[in-house]
Amino acid sequence: MRSASIERNTRETKIHLELNLDSDVRGKIDTGSAFLDHMLDLFQVHSGFSLNLKCEGDSEIDMHHSIEDIGIVFGAALVQCLGDKAGIERYGFYFVPMDEALARVCLDFSNRIGFVWRVELPSKAVGSESMDSVLFMHFFKSLAENARMNLHVELFYGDDNHHCLEAIFKAFARATAMAAAPSRNIHGIPSSKGVL
Repeated sequence: MRSASIERNTRETKIHLELNLDSDVRGKIDTGSAFLDHMLDLFQVHSGFSLNLKCEGDSEIDMHHSIEDIGIVFGAALVQCLGDKAGIERYGFYFVPMDEALARVCLDFSNRIGFVWRVELPSKAVGSESMDSVLFMHFFKSLAENARMNLHVELFYGDDNHHCLEAIFKAFARATAMAAAPSRNIHGIPSSKGVL
């Protein structure tokens, strides 16, 4: 089973995350933000992975430390799950429409960090707790850096923040599932170097 269980405790956050790439049992998610819980639940449903996550953070200040640290732990869990990456597709890409919004995510589990965020959200806050929408860029950046992946996120258009971010999270989920899937054509490490 390609699975990981990670704890990370700082003065700002206490996080426990379990990720299983070979199980679709729907996990429990409690980040301190109902909107982020919803986005991460969309991730597990549309990736076909199982995600359990509990974060206790200083959300009385704002969600900045929590969302960034969740990205860090999530990325580290992907590294642990994928190991040497032998036998996986490695690359993933997906377009997702969500009502009036359209997003695309492309990624490479290359062990080389790259991050491109071409996203202009229509408003500065999202969710019932009015979370600063710029925090989602921090989430994906932290995730990409700690998963040692090349991640490109694009929003082509959209009028509603919820729809825009939902399209992004669903596209990320599908692209991740594609990249982590067993390859039909490549056996061993998916690189001409023989190592990733």
